[in-house]
Amino acid sequence: MTQPLQIVQLPLGPVQTNCYIAADPATREAVIIDPAWDAPRLLGVLAEHEWQTRAVLLTHAHFDHLGAAAEVVAATGAPFGAHPLELPMLRNGGGAALFGLNVPDCPEPDWLLEPGQPVIAGSVRFDVLFVPGHTPGHVAFYHAAAQVVFSGDVLFQQGIGRTDLPGGDYATLMGSIREVLLALPPETTVCPGHGSVTTIGSERRDNPFLAD
Repeated sequence: MTQPLQIVQLPLGPVQTNCYIAADPATREAVIIDPAWDAPRLLGVLAEHEWQTRAVLLTHAHFDHLGAAAEVVAATGAPFGAHPLELPMLRNGGGAALFGLNVPDCPEPDWLLEPGQPVIAGSVRFDVLFVPGHTPGHVAFYHAAAQVVFSGDVLFQQGIGRTDLPGGDYATLMGSIREVLLALPPETTVCPGHGSVTTIGSERRDNPFLAD
């Protein structure tokens, strides 16, 4: 069976945040998830593949996930989406000042993402999963046909998201992981905000933070 998504993983910026480009190879329509940093490199990948960007989406509004958002949105003209609970952080530079950094002002979202309202961007469609805990309005993007979830900073290979930053909550995070992400099929590929890809089954079995 043909893979319904072509995915490029780009670790970018000061903490090597994963930006993902997910494209339909048949139509060359693409979605950018977490335009972390280094807009020229990101735009270069789009040009190399001759992909047309149909949406720019945030899993959450920490600065390392949106550092290139302003330039990428301006260059592509694609609609920009985030969960409404992320707007205060987005408007405050994603918390970059806490780390002595600055990022360009992020544009206001064109699209306020809500669970139960799928993202339909050209021929690419994602279900929006509400997975707060790392931040209040964190979402993940699930593509059932491709068996992949873009989990942001909620679930990592052998790890979980931090909850010591403003808006974080450990109990909420663990509930999001156990009740939402681990409910996905075990063969689902997890594309996290940092580090290597993994699977739901692997994390159910081997993640030390999820041991009963």
